[in-house]
Amino acid sequence: MQNITASNPANATDRPFGTADIQLLVVDIDGTIAGLSNTIREPVKQAIILAAESRGVKVAVATGRMYRSALRFHRDIGSTLPLICYQGAWIQDHATQKRLRHLPLSKQTALQLLDSFEEPHLRPLLSIHFYIEDQLYVPEITAATRIYAERSGIEPMVIKDLRRDLPGEPTKVLALCENPGVLDGLLSSMRQRYTPAELYLTRSVATFFEATHPLANKGDAVQYLAEELLGLQAANVMAIGDNFNDVEMIAYAGVGVAMGNAPDAVKAAADWVAPDVEEDGVAAAIEQFVLADR
Repeated sequence: MQNITASNPANATDRPFGTADIQLLVVDIDGTIAGLSNTIREPVKQAIILAAESRGVKVAVATGRMYRSALRFHRDIGSTLPLICYQGAWIQDHATQKRLRHLPLSKQTALQLLDSFEEPHLRPLLSIHFYIEDQLYVPEITAATRIYAERSGIEPMVIKDLRRDLPGEPTKVLALCENPGVLDGLLSSMRQRYTPAELYLTRSVATFFEATHPLANKGDAVQYLAEELLGLQAANVMAIGDNFNDVEMIAYAGVGVAMGNAPDAVKAAADWVAPDVEEDGVAAAIEQFVLADR
């Protein structure tokens, strides 16, 4: 495969890294291994498989998606490791079906978030999603929910009165809005209301505001996978992502890679910036740090 050159951000860390150190590759899905087509392009798939087969690198997926929605990508890249989903709030071994970690929000916190989403100036603008036991619950099917459902392959279940009929503790709460500026304001106000010890708040794409348990983020989840399950260190990990919910795992990894389509703040947190997802940036990163001879 052709070696593609990408940029190394000026303020990236000076952490030493080399191909011999990488034993675990962790990839995000949307905007990283899957672009507009909602599938993994063949050069990316082949690069991941080659890294596993020729260098013995283990491969894992870390995503904000639901477990059921993420599973086909996990299979496509041949991963045998537990699947990290819901920003790290849910980690499950597909082979055994054993759930290794689940960090849900309390009902009280979830309903407090619902109160905020339903303030008069926000309610007409937001589509509200609650994820409970890998099911999607919504108060209504909006246009944004229909688009989300089509891309994720998940059928939403309507509960008109979430306060009264919420069936359990949500793994994640999501608010969608077509206007990113609205979510900028929501994120700012929520971060004034809740400390990081109370809630993990992030944006996975410009139009998604996400809330999970305070200990649920991809950085902690990748650390758990690498150190507790595989006996590795951060220096043995390469992580690739494209958005704010990927920053913690990019910062944790010995080699942290941001996609070319990532926001500037995410690129600034990375050791290396790959080409855009539509230019097979993950394949370029694997060629640069895993397959290249040094």
